[in-house]
Amino acid sequence: MSSTTFSRTAGATTASAATLPAPFAAGTPAHRAAKWALFVGGFATFAMFHGPQPMLPLFVQAFGISPAQASGVLSATAGAMALGLVPAGLLAQRFGPKPVMVASMMLGALASLLCAVAPNYDVLFVLRALLGLSLAGIPAVGAAYLAEEMEPATLGQAIGLIIAGNATGGMTSRLVCGVLADWGSWRLAFAGLGVLGLGAALEFWRALPDSRRHRPRPLDARAAAADLLAVAREPGMGLLFALGLMLMGIFVCFYNYLGFRLVEAPFALSHSAIGAIFLLYVVGLVSSPWAGRRADRIGSAPVLAGMLALAAVGLALTASAALPVIVAGVGLLTFGFFGAHSVASSWVGRLARRSKTLASAGYLTAYYLGASAMGWLGGHAWTAGGWGGVLGFLGLLWAGCAVVAWRMRSLPGARR
Repeated sequence: MSSTTFSRTAGATTASAATLPAPFAAGTPAHRAAKWALFVGGFATFAMFHGPQPMLPLFVQAFGISPAQASGVLSATAGAMALGLVPAGLLAQRFGPKPVMVASMMLGALASLLCAVAPNYDVLFVLRALLGLSLAGIPAVGAAYLAEEMEPATLGQAIGLIIAGNATGGMTSRLVCGVLADWGSWRLAFAGLGVLGLGAALEFWRALPDSRRHRPRPLDARAAAADLLAVAREPGMGLLFALGLMLMGIFVCFYNYLGFRLVEAPFALSHSAIGAIFLLYVVGLVSSPWAGRRADRIGSAPVLAGMLALAAVGLALTASAALPVIVAGVGLLTFGFFGAHSVASSWVGRLARRSKTLASAGYLTAYYLGASAMGWLGGHAWTAGGWGGVLGFLGLLWAGCAVVAWRMRSLPGARR
């Protein structure tokens, strides 16, 4: 089954698969190029998405708004991205994965550059929403492209490398934006993100092999709606969608309001220093491919349980008033999040039968809706109870993840 073809029956899937070229073999130039290109795509997507996070307190001061309103710079991007994922997947079905992903990155870079000249917060909010809509093509299509073009035995590691790219982009952009904001202004930081995005888009276009297993198909809204409902009803998909929503909700809310805590007394850190703490994203470079490999070998369920346990310890440590302990907690939470997300993403690809593209888009729609909604709700938790209120809210989301993970133990791929 092509990642961009909605197969109607198992027989049709088998018949069409027999006529397709073989997937990229591990170690071949095409295999390496595809992994590198999707790493770059993940890097640019998370860089442009999360770069403004350490600057949220700056927006409160510059525009005279509340922390919850300031988080709208990220929530608008996440919500618009969630809305754009399924349409991007449908466009990839018609025009092919590579053109959609390249256009996505180019338009995202343009939106980031325009943010640098936004005259007020309302315009900035709209431009950040347009950014999310533009960037939807990478997460909507990237994992499905790999699920179709790669050998199944290497899928977990390959998707882990996309998520490692996410981690690198988020880490780098937060630091760069924090430094540029301290040296110049938030406008300079957005300009830097746009330039970074343009460079990444050009490298992505150069490196990514064309999809050899794609079979174009006319757009059909009625068939697409039927396929989307069918994908959501496949065993385990609803649980994975719920897990993605809560995981990303925890992660975005945590990083959104950690900056507000650290900029206040007794820490009183600069935006550059807060951005430097976000260098702990580097642990995602380790945890996402490692968790993917472990899931390939021993099954997804035990790896997911371990990652959630580490995230819980990380959350608990940030209740401390000692900065080194907080930093350790940030590292553990980040390691656990990226590992859990890597496992869940590859599990979607393994379970999907009708359409890997729509299954991936459905998971990521829930994932980014979690970022949008929980990031906004976390602002109210901060206003009501400071960091303790945020931790209480995140504890509820973590408990939901644990319940879902427990129920997923009997799904195919849970254990090897």
